[in-house]
Amino acid sequence: MLTRRAFLEASTLAVAGSAVPGAASAETPSTTQGQEDLPPSIAALRPMRDGVEPITADERRGRVERARELMTAQGLDALMLTGGTSLVYVSNVRWGLSERLFALVIPVRGTPFVVCPAFEEDRAREQLERGPLGPDGTDVLTWQEHESPYQLVASGLTARGIAAGALGMEETVRFLFADGVAQVAPALRIVSGTPVTAGCRGRKDAHEIALMRHASAVTLKAYDAAYRAVEDGMSQSRFAELVGLAHDRLGYSGGAGVQVGQYAALPHGSVERQELREGTVLLMDGGCAVEGYRSDISRTFVIGTATARMRQVFEVVHRAQTAALRAARPGVECQAVDAAARQVIDDAGFGPDYKYFTHRVGHGIGMDGHEWPYLVRDNTERLAPGMAFSDEPGIYLPGEFGVRLEDDMVITDDGAELLTPQSPSLEDPFGA
Repeated sequence: MLTRRAFLEASTLAVAGSAVPGAASAETPSTTQGQEDLPPSIAALRPMRDGVEPITADERRGRVERARELMTAQGLDALMLTGGTSLVYVSNVRWGLSERLFALVIPVRGTPFVVCPAFEEDRAREQLERGPLGPDGTDVLTWQEHESPYQLVASGLTARGIAAGALGMEETVRFLFADGVAQVAPALRIVSGTPVTAGCRGRKDAHEIALMRHASAVTLKAYDAAYRAVEDGMSQSRFAELVGLAHDRLGYSGGAGVQVGQYAALPHGSVERQELREGTVLLMDGGCAVEGYRSDISRTFVIGTATARMRQVFEVVHRAQTAALRAARPGVECQAVDAAARQVIDDAGFGPDYKYFTHRVGHGIGMDGHEWPYLVRDNTERLAPGMAFSDEPGIYLPGEFGVRLEDDMVITDDGAELLTPQSPSLEDPFGA
C-alpha cells in the first residue's frame, strides 16, 4: 500500500512527464519566482492557449440585433448600458464605473449612441472602432464636467424619435444614473432591461461554450497540480497561492477560495488561518476566464485517509450532482433541477430542505461567474439549449466538515452535459 508521501511523489512525477494538451511552447509565468522554487507538479505546466479564438466584431454585431429582437418582444424602445459585462458583451467596450456617466444607448431602430465625458472621448472612440459599433458611425455625445449627461441621453433619444416610451436599464446601472435620466425626461418610462440582457446572454452559442469548456479544463488542470503539491501542515493561504501559480503557468489569471476541516462547513468559508493536516477535508472553489468566459469549479478532497462518514457524505453529494445533471434538459423548469438534487440529499437523511444543503444547486455562468438564470426553487423559467449553469450540490455539517462538488453544465438539444469529469472520490479527486 502506498504511503501518502509515496503517492504524492509518484503523482508529481506522472504529471511532470505528461504533455499538456494544446500547450504552447513558450512559458509565460507571471510570478517572479524561478521555476526551481515551484513544486514539480506546477513547474511542469505549460500555457494552454492553442485553439483559443476571441469573440469577433461580427459576433457582437449579431448580439446587437438579437437585443433589438428582444426589445421589440418586450415593448422597449431603447436599452441603456453602463460599464460592466453586458457592455463588453455587445460592444467590446471595457469601461469602469464611477460617478461620471458613460453610457451606451441602443434604440430598437436607428443608430446607437454613446454619452461620454468629454475628456474621455478619444478613449471611447478607440474602443468603439475595435468593436461592432465603430463602422456604423455610432454617435458620441460628450459632456463637460459642469454639464448634465442625462440631458444628452434624453436629447439622443429624442433625435431618434423616442421622446417618450420605454427605456430599459441594464440591471447593474446605478440608481443615480437611472434616476438622473428619469428627472430630465419624465415622459420616458424607466423599466428593467434584464429580459433583454439576460435573454441574450443566457443562451450561449458554440463559440462561447468552447471558451467555457477551455476555461474549465484550465482550472481543473491547475487544481490537480496544486493537489499534487500538498504538504502536511501547509496553510490554506499557501494552497490557494499554489492554485493561482498553476493558473499562471497555464497562461491565465485564476484562483480559488480554500477552506479546511470544520471551516469547509461554511459554504464561502472563513478568514481564520487554517492548516492542512492528515485526515482533514479541504474544499476549494474558484476558476478563471478565457477570452472573458468563466469557469467555476469546486473540488473536495481528504489529505490521507477519509473516515466512513466523510465517504458517505461525498457519495451522497456525488449522487445529487448526477441527479441534477440527469434532470436538466430543454423544457424543464429551472426549479426541477434544484429539486432533483435536493431530493437525493433529503432521502439520505441530510434534510429537510436547506438544513445541510444550504444553497441553490446552481447559477447561470458565462461572462460573469454568477448570471441569469438560476437553478433554484420557484424559478419556473424553462431550460433551453445553450444555457449554462454550475451544478454544485453540497452538504455542510457544522463543526465537522463540508463537501461540495461543482462542475459547469451546458443544456444540449436533448439533455445536459458537464464540461469537466465528475470527481471520483475524496482520496482521488482528479482520477489517478
